Amino acid sequence: QVQLVESGGGLVQPGGSLRLSCAASGFTFSRYSMNWHRQAPGKERELVATISSAGGSTNYADSAKGRFTISRDNAKNTVYLQMKSLKFEDTAMYYCNAKRGPLDYWGQGTQVTVSS
Repeated sequence: QVQLVESGGGLVQPGGSLRLSCAASGFTFSRYSMNWHRQAPGKERELVATISSAGGSTNYADSAKGRFTISRDNAKNTVYLQMKSLKFEDTAMYYCNAKRGPLDYWGQGTQVTVSS
């Protein structure tokens, strides 16, 4: 069955870095665009970053530009989100999402907490 398993979250100080990973299985990963979303308590879910199926095109929310980098390894069926210069407001549950037309798969999320 389809699985998206996020990892790499944790507690980090402001200004620190984390790399999130999302391992996919059960579908043809290389045919799907991949997204990272986040949702903080009491806030709406936010699309943070998107990468095309072959990895040639990426897009970022304004809040992520210049600090976050999305990448993928289609040989490993994995998408990454490298985050640097983390801020308090980056605290959220981070979800990866695979999308192709009407097909839309989600992981369970990994918590990122930025705190001193």
